[in-house]
Amino acid sequence: MKKFCFLIAVLLTLTGCSSVEVERYRAQRPVLDLRTYFDGQLDAQGIFQDRSGEVIRRFHVAIDARWVGNVGTLDERFTYADGTTQRRVWTVTRLGDGRYSGRADDVVGEAQGEAAGNALRWRYVMALPVDGRVWNVDFDDWMYLMDDRVMLNRSVMSKWGIRLGEVTLSFTKRIP
Repeated sequence: MKKFCFLIAVLLTLTGCSSVEVERYRAQRPVLDLRTYFDGQLDAQGIFQDRSGEVIRRFHVAIDARWVGNVGTLDERFTYADGTTQRRVWTVTRLGDGRYSGRADDVVGEAQGEAAGNALRWRYVMALPVDGRVWNVDFDDWMYLMDDRVMLNRSVMSKWGIRLGEVTLSFTKRIP
């Protein structure tokens, strides 16, 4: 049992050390400004893949985003391939120095974000209903601004340091 606990501790330590810092992207262009990009109407197409890589869910998200000063509201309306729908409303606060915080009804506590260059790292815990139970799952989102209209998002979901799957999104900003 001691060997098993030691192995788990080593694996969790290695997983925690393998993360890229957002600062690495500081020189990348175009520069991501959440207040500019997430302002107006956006669409996103996405998939959820389990640990094996199998696509479990496909979805579309219609986003209405507005900012008043340093506080933004992102009203997200999800439509899944099976016809089910979901709504999530984020309140995002720009803290300065490339840092952001955010809240949504199904987010446990507060999301923390850090932006540099064209990238944003957004971390939070989400309460996900699964088979009649609710699991608090860690999300580690990376968003990369490609141009003034397109942003890519890859999110790794984990529980107790164990990777559960990934969410991949492509955001497209509607240009009026």
